Amino acid sequence: MYAKRILALSLLTTYTAAFNGQRPSSFTVKPHSESALKMSGGTTAPALKSPPDLYQGAVAAGAAKASAPWGKIFKLGIVSGAHIGFGSYLALTVGGACPGIAQTNPGLQKIIFGAFGLPFGLIMTLVTGGELFTGNTALVTAAVQEGKASKKGLAKSWIASYFGNFVGSILLAYLAFKSGTLANSPASINIATAKCSLPWDVAFVRGILCNWLVCMAVYMASGASTMIGKMTAVWFPISSFVALGLDHSVANMFIIPLAMLRGAEITMSDFVFNNLIPVTLGNIVGGALCVMAPFGMTFGKWFQKKE
Repeated sequence: MYAKRILALSLLTTYTAAFNGQRPSSFTVKPHSESALKMSGGTTAPALKSPPDLYQGAVAAGAAKASAPWGKIFKLGIVSGAHIGFGSYLALTVGGACPGIAQTNPGLQKIIFGAFGLPFGLIMTLVTGGELFTGNTALVTAAVQEGKASKKGLAKSWIASYFGNFVGSILLAYLAFKSGTLANSPASINIATAKCSLPWDVAFVRGILCNWLVCMAVYMASGASTMIGKMTAVWFPISSFVALGLDHSVANMFIIPLAMLRGAEITMSDFVFNNLIPVTLGNIVGGALCVMAPFGMTFGKWFQKKE
């Protein structure tokens, strides 16, 4: 009997509060809860930074990378090399295993090859704070040009990330080879052989065009505050460079050694001098000059005379 009276009184109190436009005390939003919501960035952080803020954010990211210890850059470089290797691995497994489509609709096969693989490899690197040489050619260069990092820091960043990427890529290439998942697919051998047969100047230009797109993906993703924003910023440029048949030095650190392990008639000299060197130099030009220089001259202080 008493329980029924208590229940009725509770319902009457709640109804009266609702009718009067008042919240029951149990539903009151406390100040610290509101602060927590603001700290989460759900309503305060812009989905995408403005172009000037985007550039300044890239400079700050480059300065942080340049100031990181050698060992940290190298270790995160290994991880990023593996991430890009995983992307290449998936691309070879899916897009590289469509011979019928390649014969009847080569354009479709190219976009399949580009869409499934390397975009997810770069997303893993960007979200986890990895060190990717090709991205560092843009970000760290911007920091140096703005006086936020030294040339010594740039050299450290580039060298440590490059060799870390190489170690991670080679490690994953060996694991992919031992896994046997590619079976008798000729994709890796055919692609690697073609890459190592390019004239030096062609490989260099393909490296420029490739990292132009890669660094645009990195640059745009750095200004996105949501996961879907970062994924969108990455997917279009990365799938495009792969579909276009351009050359990424870190991806090639996985693809060509994997092909060599699988019996491709490629020597270490072919790999290094015919492909890796010209592509790497092209990647530097693409990231530092084609991507960052125009934004640096517009939103920063590139090539301005010091007073």
